[in-house]
Amino acid sequence: MTFIEIKDAVLIGFFLSFMIGPVFFMLIQTSIIKGARAAIAFDLGVVLGDIVFILIAYYGSKSLLEQIKDDPRLFYIGGLILLIYGLITYLDKSQKRVIQDEKLVLPEKTNYLKLFFKGFLLNFINVGVLAFWLGMIVIVGSNLQMNPTKIFNYFTVILISYLITDIGKILLAKQLKKKLTPKITYKVKRIMGIILMVFGIVLILKGFIPKNKMNLNTVIEQSK
Repeated sequence: MTFIEIKDAVLIGFFLSFMIGPVFFMLIQTSIIKGARAAIAFDLGVVLGDIVFILIAYYGSKSLLEQIKDDPRLFYIGGLILLIYGLITYLDKSQKRVIQDEKLVLPEKTNYLKLFFKGFLLNFINVGVLAFWLGMIVIVGSNLQMNPTKIFNYFTVILISYLITDIGKILLAKQLKKKLTPKITYKVKRIMGIILMVFGIVLILKGFIPKNKMNLNTVIEQSK
């Protein structure tokens, strides 16, 4: 890879980390409430989801992927899952038990494997991510003459840059934990639930958009 290609890949990974979406908010919330290790476990699951999408985009048929990404049923299903998950998060009363305490009470044990799969699933149900990586494969692949080694290295740099940037966000968000009270933490979870429900509703509504109005130029706005 040339220096320019490495620089471009690093910048893509950096800006991708700051795309506003359900994964972005869940990562920050997990870091604040459960700690850096839990957030990293969650983020690794997100990265795995990206890897799966990249492999699908690379090895799959372009025409087939175009049909899949525009299939309204995928938007309905993904949006419904986000909506239900957001509702469960909003209605969860487990943190309310410790609101009267003077300090934040965290669970003694954190299920890192559960967080890993949560990150994977939350990323995987977002069909906008598939559209984003499909667009990247089409654009980057053509620029790299569809050379498998160059493409592999390019996307590896993107994901490493993305992960390093996320770790930076996690460490910064962790500093806020010292200022949190149980009451504030409970409110954060409820706000998080509302945000997830909004993203779910938006995703469902995307299923009603005619296919001819869906353009790969807008996939970045539909990603994380």
